[in-house]
Amino acid sequence: MLNKAFSTFPMLTTERLTLRQLSESDVQEIFLLRSDKTINKFLNRKPSETLDDALSFIKNIRSNELLYWAVTQTKSEKLVGTICLFDLSDELSKCEIGYELLADHQGKGIMSEALQKVVGFAVDTVGVKTIEAFTHKENHSSTKLLEKLNFKRINIVEETNPNLLLFRLSN
Repeated sequence: MLNKAFSTFPMLTTERLTLRQLSESDVQEIFLLRSDKTINKFLNRKPSETLDDALSFIKNIRSNELLYWAVTQTKSEKLVGTICLFDLSDELSKCEIGYELLADHQGKGIMSEALQKVVGFAVDTVGVKTIEAFTHKENHSSTKLLEKLNFKRINIVEETNPNLLLFRLSN
């Protein structure tokens, strides 16, 4: 439902970043993201074992009803991370946000910049009133990032995975 509201995929830009639609040419970087043990230790997903796994993921994402951006530095087409909006609830004007960044690009403010842009887009363009994010309780970088952007921790236990913390941003 989320991406059906747009005739073309919404490309977003910031001072340093371009957030564009994921493409099959991103297969190598998606493979690196989805096979990296450090990144995956906080995510409940099966890691990519081959480039074909990564390509299948890209094809699946492009056919789903969500907004899934490749995060690139503006002067480069090379993907350094991803960010997505999904599980949009029209009735509640609510969605979830998720993100990941290649290890070499962490700690440089890239995801903070991308997250601010996508949150602004979700609120101002899509009309979302509440954005939720789940992060692993030991993922201190993600927790700090969400708190920096005024997401508030909600003290409920996720029954399917008690290691997850819920953060919510409401306007």
